[in-house]
Amino acid sequence: MSDSEPLLGWLQNWYAQQCDGDWEHEGAVKIATLDNPGWSIEIDLEKTEMEGREFPRRDVHRSPRDWVRAWTAENTFHAACGLGNLAEALTLFRNWATADA
Repeated sequence: MSDSEPLLGWLQNWYAQQCDGDWEHEGAVKIATLDNPGWSIEIDLEKTEMEGREFPRRDVHRSPRDWVRAWTAENTFHAACGLGNLAEALTLFRNWATADA
């Protein structure tokens, strides 16, 4: 994986690699909006190479509209972020997912 690979393309490829006829039926990847406004991300890690790995909680608050929070709980990667921080939150996941365990 290269950091120069477009983020959305990387996520699509990562998702495709996890699909095994079963995993994708459990919810897998969810990106939704928040009403504050912002984004939330949930990525199921069960049956992936990241199962059981912990993402050290990260909490960055630059302003009420510029923030990112990320953590793992119950074999799920979670992130919540401000309106313009979706790519930043997904990059946190990509960097963690591609780092050596």
